[in-house]
Parts: sequence; C-alpha cells; structure tokens
Amino acid sequence: MAKPADTRTAGRKPMAKATRSVAETEKIRAALAARRDELRSEYDQTLSEITELQRDRLTDSAGDDQADTGTKTFEREQEISLANSIRERITQVERALERLDEGGYGWCERCGDPIPVERLAAFPSATLCVKCKQLEERR
Repeated sequence: MAKPADTRTAGRKPMAKATRSVAETEKIRAALAARRDELRSEYDQTLSEITELQRDRLTDSAGDDQADTGTKTFEREQEISLANSIRERITQVERALERLDEGGYGWCERCGDPIPVERLAAFPSATLCVKCKQLEERR
C-alpha cells in the first residue's frame, strides 16, 4: 500500500540542503573572488580607456560633420555598453559570493534543485538550474 503524500511539504523548496566541506566552500570562494577581482580590473581598464578616448574626441572634434559625430556617438555608446556589461558580471559574481555565505550557492533560486556542477563550472554565478533557465529563455 502506498503512503499518502505529505501535503505540508508539497510544492515547497527542500529545506535541508547538502552541505559542502569547508575546503570545497573555500575553493569556490577563492575562484569567485579571483573572478571578481579580474572583472574589476577589466572594468577599471575599460573606464580608463573610455576616459582617454573621450578626451581625444573632445580635442579632435573640430570640423566634424554629422556622420563623424554620429560615428563617435555610436562608438561611445558601444564602449559604455561594454563597461556596463562588465559591471553586471561583477554584480553577478558578488551575488554568488553572497549566496555562498548564505548557504544557497549551487541551488536553483526558482525550484530549489541543485545546479549541476558542470553548469557551475561553466557559469559560476548561475542562479538557475538548466531546466529553469530554459523555461525562462522561452518566455
């Protein structure tokens, strides 16, 4: 005879999550911190380059026609978009570090299932399992 389903826990995220060893957690933390530092360095470099390019454009804009001005504006927007993308990746890594501290790193924020190690290796700041990410991308 089959046991009746426990209706109190149906549809809830699992409360007890497997714990990592301290060594595993520190290895993950070190990798995430190194990635964050690498991205911050890249972000600072990008901002420095943008500032230098802006300075050059201001001093070299005499006699520009509309096409030149449009091209410079387009290039500036691309550079700013790149910097914003790097900043977003920094934020994702910082959020992953917070989840690691809270004990939620490696667990899907939507369904509560574990995120496969392969996915975390490829995208360490992943917050969704493959199934939930696919559902999100279909929307």
